[in-house]
Amino acid sequence: MNLTHLDENQRPKMVDVSEKNETTRVAVASGIIQMSQEAYDAIVNEKAKKGPVIQTAVIAAIMGVKKTSELIPMCHPLNLSGINCDIEELPELPGFKLYVTAKLKGQTGVEMEALTGTSIGLLTIYDMVKAIDKGMIIRNVQLKEKSGGKSGDFKR
Repeated sequence: MNLTHLDENQRPKMVDVSEKNETTRVAVASGIIQMSQEAYDAIVNEKAKKGPVIQTAVIAAIMGVKKTSELIPMCHPLNLSGINCDIEELPELPGFKLYVTAKLKGQTGVEMEALTGTSIGLLTIYDMVKAIDKGMIIRNVQLKEKSGGKSGDFKR
C-alpha cells in the first residue's frame, strides 16, 4: 500500500490536490470525556471557577477546526464553509460527548478538522475543571461519518 504523504523516495510530502474535483465535503467526529460527579455537577450548574465550561469548549472546538493545518503538518489550509458543535450531557457516566461537524466545498476532505476540533474541545473541558478532577478520561475520539470526495461516504 502506498501512503499518500510519502513521495517515491519515502520522504514526507503534502498531497497535491489541484487535479481533484471540487465537491461538498462534510465530516462529523465525536469524543467523550468522563469525570467525577463533582466535576460534572460544577459544569452543569455553571459553578466552575474558570467560567462557562461548555460555551468555552464549543469556542475552543471551533478554533481547533480552523487551526488544524497549523497543528497537523500535512493538512491543507482550508476555506471552511461551516462548523457546528453539539455537546451531549451523559449524567450516567458522568461526563459529556462532544460532536464536531466541519463542512466545505473544496478539493480535500475535512476529517482531520473535525477530529482536531473534537480533541481541542475535550481538552478545554479538562483544562477548565482539572482543579476538581485530574483523573478525567478523554476517549473514543473518532470519525463518525464523512461525505464527499473520491473515496466516497463513510459512516461508523
